[in-house]
Amino acid sequence: MYHIRRAAAFTAIIFCLCQISFAAPTVYPTGTTIFDPSRTWNGYTVLTILDTPLVVVIDMNGNVVKEWEGFNLSPGGPARVIPEGRVLGTTGAFPPHQEALALVQQDFSGNETWRFDRNEQITLPDGNSIWSARIHHDWQRSDFPAGYYSPQFTPGSDDARTLVLSHHNHVDINVAAVTLEDDRLLEVAPDGSILWEWLASEHINAFGFSEQARATLLAGVGYSPARGSMDWFHINSATYVGPNKWFDAGDERFHPDNVIISSRQSSVIAIINRTGNVVWQLGPDFDRSAEELAIGQIIGQHHAHLIPPGLPGAGHVMIFDNGGSSGYGAPSPIAPNGSGIYARATSRVLEIDPITLKLVWQYRQPNFFSTNISGAQRLPNGNTLITEGAPGRVFEVTPDGAIVWEYQNAPSPYSRRGSNSVYRGYRIPYDWIPQLPAPQVQALNTPPLGDFHVSP
Repeated sequence: MYHIRRAAAFTAIIFCLCQISFAAPTVYPTGTTIFDPSRTWNGYTVLTILDTPLVVVIDMNGNVVKEWEGFNLSPGGPARVIPEGRVLGTTGAFPPHQEALALVQQDFSGNETWRFDRNEQITLPDGNSIWSARIHHDWQRSDFPAGYYSPQFTPGSDDARTLVLSHHNHVDINVAAVTLEDDRLLEVAPDGSILWEWLASEHINAFGFSEQARATLLAGVGYSPARGSMDWFHINSATYVGPNKWFDAGDERFHPDNVIISSRQSSVIAIINRTGNVVWQLGPDFDRSAEELAIGQIIGQHHAHLIPPGLPGAGHVMIFDNGGSSGYGAPSPIAPNGSGIYARATSRVLEIDPITLKLVWQYRQPNFFSTNISGAQRLPNGNTLITEGAPGRVFEVTPDGAIVWEYQNAPSPYSRRGSNSVYRGYRIPYDWIPQLPAPQVQALNTPPLGDFHVSP
């Protein structure tokens, strides 16, 4: 009876998911729509906008103050700005694979100062063979915990290592009898040499998949004829664990050089140590302990990371729990082939104590939903900057959930599809781009929703 009720509930959820696209407004305000300077952590916001060649920086009032060109960020992950007005992001593409050719750094003027692309040789559609990083979804520097601002860290050292999430195509019949587009973690030295690597398929037995989930994978569900491969695990974020109080107290699972990953397809969040073992994990199914039941099923999540030292909540795991659908298991009315067995039509941002698995804080609202991309950043004042990526909304909330800043991205003229989706947004201090004068901020008196209308 439980399974019947669950199937009926999921069918209702999928019905809701189908209805959402038809219920979207056709007219909406863009730019900064809410701003209370007395309650925000003010700075620049760095936007990675899908399907555009730009890294865009805005001030708190939504004015574009800086753009860098020459990037291709959609398949390769977020852009990040580091001190002295330098930017790192991905460039080039390898269609139809969801990946970029290189990770590059530019100075304020747009001059390229560093590049990594010597991972694998690939053959482009035109028949030419080139070197590629095969980078997708995420990357991080070793001197930049979680990839966002903390007052205790100043990234930009010449000897920093770089963690790269990449693809590797091969066959592993322990996973499926088709070519896998597997997830491969690389650690890259400043000179581009590869110091460490890890391949997801080699550790499939460690992730706790049920027999039904393994059967679904073995059947090759998700194989793409266009790619000629199966993106079976689909890691969408990978970050160094970074310095933390758990390791300082002797817990080796949280060694700063270990890597925390998020697998969207399987609803797995895990920490990988430097010998390749899974040493900490949430999911794939959140019904195996009282603690996971209290958290609730995580679905299609992104941007799993430990909040860095120097910020409120340091050491806790933060996750953007998208909703949508994910997970492998038995076929059901909403997942006839056994893929996407869990579904939910709303998103959540979760803050979890990784030792007790207590849900410390969360943000959720009935109309808050991004089925893909997205992320969250803890700010020094205790607020959280949230990227609701698919609808192109970035907003700052207080610990009690009040929205004190909100930015709605407009469709980009650079996008072939008119996209306004934001892969991820980051807030940085003004002095990280010293070439720009600190802007004058102006509070925005947003009218009550009932008074917000277009005059005839």
